[in-house]
Amino acid sequence: MKRFGLLFPFILLLLILQGCSSISVISDYDPEVDFNNYKTYAFYKTGIDKVRISDLDKKRILRAIEKEMSNKGFIKSEDPDVLVSIFTNERVEVNVYNGGWGYGYGWGWGWPGYYGYYGPYGWPGYYGGTVSTRTEGALYIDLIDKKKRALIWQGKGVGDLYTGQKIEKKEKRIREIVAKIMTQYPPKAYVDN
Repeated sequence: MKRFGLLFPFILLLLILQGCSSISVISDYDPEVDFNNYKTYAFYKTGIDKVRISDLDKKRILRAIEKEMSNKGFIKSEDPDVLVSIFTNERVEVNVYNGGWGYGYGWGWGWPGYYGYYGPYGWPGYYGGTVSTRTEGALYIDLIDKKKRALIWQGKGVGDLYTGQKIEKKEKRIREIVAKIMTQYPPKAYVDN
């Protein structure tokens, strides 16, 4: 039991870090569309201009989409088959953990030779509260049939956003989210047929 007590903070940290990196994705599509007809794309400027994020983040997202579209065999074109648009939203989650009475970390020996009245895990005391915040973002990628002006596929990714100062980490996180969304294209049900 003592080993679990020592490993618990480490296990908790791993779970928190793993939870921070997870991205959940879903997609939807028009089942009557033949996705083999789409080979070229362009960005839908009108839709992208409406997105309320910094121009720098828009560029990061668009570069990541370009890479993924290229990986899917698409070619960027002035006369595209598909228009690509994006939409984003975010929410900040604030968690307040109230302090309270409890046992501290470390060993608390009682009278010599005994574990003490409060056991081997420390003396009781009051511990203050903590506040943590995290920003969760959602990115939607829409593929629109240019001729029909109809949405044919939409992918959505939701995950924690990197809000620190390191640009490399922000770019990496954006690439991860876009790549995970684009694993849903072409639709799996369509590919299986």
